[in-house]
Amino acid sequence: MNASVPIIVLGLIAAGFAVFSVVAGTLAGPRRYNRAKLDAYECGIEPTPQPIGGGRFPVKYYLTAMLFIIFDIEIVFLYPWAVAFDQLGAFGLVEMVLFIGTLGAAYAYVWRRGGLEWD
Repeated sequence: MNASVPIIVLGLIAAGFAVFSVVAGTLAGPRRYNRAKLDAYECGIEPTPQPIGGGRFPVKYYLTAMLFIIFDIEIVFLYPWAVAFDQLGAFGLVEMVLFIGTLGAAYAYVWRRGGLEWD
């Protein structure tokens, strides 16, 4: 048996489930649409008319998302390190101190530049 057959079968099952979910949601979902339902929702703030050709979108949204991703990745690296701390020894400790130091410097830079203040 080919080694890639289980991967292909899993991919087909996942694609089938995705198609089934979209079709079932369309068929079983409510069909009562109104103006409020069709409007874009942005954190409960009433949308304002945009100038023709779009407008400037605050960068703070993206900065917050990137900071979340960075600190989420930090946890992804810290958890296995904490689990295997005994086997890593001094080398693992030094590497993690450098990693935390780099993230700490980036955090201090963003904090000092006002990136964490939501106006």
